[in-house]
Amino acid sequence: MKSGKQRRVELIAERQAKEVKRAVKQDSTSNLEFAAPVNYEALAPNNSYSGSDFMRCGYYTDLPFRCVDCGTDETWTARQQKWWFEVAKGHIFSTARRCRNCRRKERERSNESRRVHLEGLERRRQKTSEAQ
Repeated sequence: MKSGKQRRVELIAERQAKEVKRAVKQDSTSNLEFAAPVNYEALAPNNSYSGSDFMRCGYYTDLPFRCVDCGTDETWTARQQKWWFEVAKGHIFSTARRCRNCRRKERERSNESRRVHLEGLERRRQKTSEAQ
């Protein structure tokens, strides 16, 4: 049996999902056709009085952005946002900055830098153990 608070949250989520569907039916030419409803229970706690745009309207929409590395125009889809905020528990005020290829290159660069750093620490440990 659920508490009143849990049931209230479910009812609000259902109501918002219905509102999104209704808005999509009314205006099929808008970006709402690419909307995904927000699951407020799945979001990471943010300790903020204000919410992000998607929290206020109740759904994610496709957001255009420009990659900071290569400068290409990309789109952060509603589905990707839903995964980022609800599954990966990303911060609610974060946005996409890099395209997929540049994110992969940045991750590889970071991993290589970490590997080189750890190798240097290991050499330093071996040097100090040999000196003693």
